[in-house]
Formats: sequence, structure tokens, C-alpha cells
Amino acid sequence: MHLQVPLALDTDAPSAGRMLADPVYVRAKVAASGGEVLHVDVTPGEGGAFTVTTRRALPTDLIPPQARAFIGDRLEVRQAEAWEAADPDGARRGTVAVEIAGAPVRMTGTVALIPGGESSRVVYDGELKANVPLFGAMVEETAAKAVRTALEAEEAVAREYVRTTGD
Repeated sequence: MHLQVPLALDTDAPSAGRMLADPVYVRAKVAASGGEVLHVDVTPGEGGAFTVTTRRALPTDLIPPQARAFIGDRLEVRQAEAWEAADPDGARRGTVAVEIAGAPVRMTGTVALIPGGESSRVVYDGELKANVPLFGAMVEETAAKAVRTALEAEEAVAREYVRTTGD
């Protein structure tokens, strides 16, 4: 299942890049997804590149009961983003992988920071796959909703981060 999630950011691309690499911001966006923050790590790389890895635990009470048999009573979502160094205008590209531990569900794709003057956008674009016989489509739809909700929570966190930091 194809999944694309665009997020509008109220700051320019260079400032957005600094925000995306700030562990305070990363922890806040993970917490905003409604789950328990299990792990946050931001590792700087060469030339301004960086990698963000997170783990969060989400309840499964919104998942249809027949899908819970494959997932359990909570989802542990692992997310890794590997961002390349910024272009002169602040644009960045990277890869993203989202995996639900204990469930045969995974999303892989790209992530891009796109400049737009005084604002910018982050666009997640990938393929979500659930390797579950018979219930694969239902599990994919449910997982896609959870991934989309978690990523969209990032937009409100970014707005608050920009407002409080002035970045």
C-alpha cells in the first residue's frame, strides 16, 4: 500500500533541518503520537547529515479485534530516518523505515525537506507492506492509519517548537 504524508512547517528549510535533528523536538513528536517514548537517538553524520532513530509503544485498542491476534495488545513502532546533508537552499533528502515489532508490517521509503521561502514541507513517501495471509489488506490499512496519525502529529509539534524557539 502506497503511503504519502506531507507536513507543512512554519519555518524555512535550514531552520527546519536544525529542528529535525534536535533531540528535544524528536522526543516531543514521538510523545505526541499518543504512545510511550521508549527510545530517541539523533546521530550526527558527515557534512551535516544525521540519523534519527526512535521507538514508541502504542496501544492497539483502536485496531479491529481480528487484527489484534497478529499484533498483540500494544504496538512497538521503530522508526529510522537517515537524512543527507542539506543543499545550499536547505533542501534535504533521506530514507525512512518504519517497522512494527512483533508484527509482519514494515514501511520503507523516502523523506524530503522541501524549501518554500519562509516555510517548508516534509514529505514522507513509501510503501507499507503487511505479510499476513488472508488479513494482509486489513492489517495494512490499520497500520497505515497508525503510521499516518503518528507522522501527522509531527506537524502540530513542529508548529509549537517554532513558536517557542523562534527558529
